[in-house]
Amino acid sequence: MTAVIFDLDGTLADTSGDLLAAANVCFRDMGHGDVLGAADAGVALRGGRMMLRTGLARVAQADEAIVDQYYPKLLEAYGSAICTHTTLYPGAMDAIETLKTQGHAVGICTNKPEGLAEQLMRALGVRDAFGSLVGADTLPVRKPNPEPLFEATRRLGVDPAACLLVGDSDTDRNTARAAGVPSILVTFGPSGEDMAALEPEALLDTYAVLPQVVAALFAR
Repeated sequence: MTAVIFDLDGTLADTSGDLLAAANVCFRDMGHGDVLGAADAGVALRGGRMMLRTGLARVAQADEAIVDQYYPKLLEAYGSAICTHTTLYPGAMDAIETLKTQGHAVGICTNKPEGLAEQLMRALGVRDAFGSLVGADTLPVRKPNPEPLFEATRRLGVDPAACLLVGDSDTDRNTARAAGVPSILVTFGPSGEDMAALEPEALLDTYAVLPQVVAALFAR
């Protein structure tokens, strides 16, 4: 059996709106008002700490102590409104069901905390479609260390060497490279124009063709 492992934020779902809203809760608490906007979607998909650093650099001096102080508050705000604006990318679940009918196991490997990832996938109504979910805090290490990818694959009952990773960032590219497996990077996210330069084994413009792309990579 083979496994197709997916990143979550920016790959399966556009989570940027809810992430930005959570960061702005923190900035309002600091007295700065809403600092981040829709144009910062790419920043949002790089994580909570990056949003805090980026916003602080605009209104004050970026201070890691303040980032550390507010990161738990950001996670709390995000968890309280995790699926207000978030949407799955078009065709994602149809492609995943096709992959499963073709004999591939599917799982998730994300740098979102596991509890929040579980909460979001259940709120979206699609958690049961995936046989595994490994988050940033499931193991002592996170992507781009390859071990979370291997763990997501092992939990599917699949040899870790028989997987590939679908993602949207240099973190996903580097994870797959470290694991010695192929990567597919999506081009429809906020940083899509940057994906070709990362030289993944394949680029994905639409989920409609994912099953064919996966079949071609596993046939190599």
